[in-house]
Amino acid sequence: MEYNVEKEKREAIEAGQRALNNLHTARENLNSAKNWGLVDMFGGGFFTTMMKQSRMDQAKRNMDLAKLALRNFSKELNDVNIACNLNLDMGDFLTFADYFFDGFAVDWMVQDRINKARNQVEEAIQRVEHALNQLQSM
Repeated sequence: MEYNVEKEKREAIEAGQRALNNLHTARENLNSAKNWGLVDMFGGGFFTTMMKQSRMDQAKRNMDLAKLALRNFSKELNDVNIACNLNLDMGDFLTFADYFFDGFAVDWMVQDRINKARNQVEEAIQRVEHALNQLQSM
């Protein structure tokens, strides 16, 4: 079987774009969760908590999809001899505590988790974009 650099490069770029799309969607979900979280911290009620948790659940689904896409992208990068650390850890969002012990302290802890997840997603986006730039300049 013959090694085709252009084919491998194209496959890696496509895998990177899929990962980037999932990461962008997760970032949007986390931004929405963050906004609902701020409302929740300063007087929101059960509805606000539900909206925040819904956005967090959406973000988790998209981050899980992004993890799969990042694994695939890493494999494709190996095919073209580019190494890149693309790990993404979602963490525990304290969902139970947020619903049943709703108060400023718990809301603040959940908000902190949302912000940490957003930072991880932003870092992953930057790494994927850097790797894609390397691929496209090959």
